[in-house]
Amino acid sequence: MIGFFLMTEKGLRVLQSVVDAFGPGQIAFVVGAADKNVANDYRDEIAAVCRQHEIAYFDRADSRTPLRATAEYHFAVSWRWLIHDATRLIVLHDSLLPKYRGFAPLPTALINGEPFVGVTALFGSQDYDRGDILGQRQLPISYPVKIQTVISSLAAEYAALVVDLCQLIRDGVTLVGAPQNDTKATYSLWRDEADYRIRWSADADWIKRFIDSLGSPYKGASARIEERTVRILDATVEPDIHVEDRQPGKVVFLRQGYPTVICGRGLLRITDMRDDSTGQTLLPLQKLRTRFT
Repeated sequence: MIGFFLMTEKGLRVLQSVVDAFGPGQIAFVVGAADKNVANDYRDEIAAVCRQHEIAYFDRADSRTPLRATAEYHFAVSWRWLIHDATRLIVLHDSLLPKYRGFAPLPTALINGEPFVGVTALFGSQDYDRGDILGQRQLPISYPVKIQTVISSLAAEYAALVVDLCQLIRDGVTLVGAPQNDTKATYSLWRDEADYRIRWSADADWIKRFIDSLGSPYKGASARIEERTVRILDATVEPDIHVEDRQPGKVVFLRQGYPTVICGRGLLRITDMRDDSTGQTLLPLQKLRTRFT
């Protein structure tokens, strides 16, 4: 029997794939949770699958707790909290470890322009993301690409990796992981609102990846126009021009209401911009003399 701690589209895909491959009788319980930092945490969808297949479901906020002893192994997918007293805990991590240990590894990898992203299954450890590796799957990336597209593709890799491990468990194989090479480890830091802010002094290609990597299901890259916070959800890179007294963040062209902004190097044409408070579009922009900060 297997216990699951599941969130997001990846967690939903894993649950559906395990049910399809082995039936619901192999799942001891599922724990879900809400996440206010994403547009859809998939908690309701995960709970609905459990109801459909009569799988015991618990919400993290529920006073009830599942009996961990009913499961031989436990899997955590997109889980953001410490899990105590779970024997043989297997964590699914959004990177090809030992690179990008820590928080929000997928957005960080995409912002950095990595040619591959992936998922690692590893045993839980006292220090996060340092346990022995049980398996990995990688996904090639061609830029530009929206993070939602990558998440949907990566969810299939999550599901395939978990199904492979569950098959080994069903076959009576004791799972044994391989130690990580700590000398090759890198870390990704947690993100708060300040980390959504666009740095206009950066290269336009980097800013484009930044925007694409922090869009849905995340809140979107942000900027300020005077006293208003805006979310920039899409943009295109334009050829650079020679600008005397270059000042990143200033609008240099306004064509059909779409502003072209000076970057540290290159230009960026904003094609989707919303008010942070209302979600309403702010395009077409009416004022050429606009400065993004």
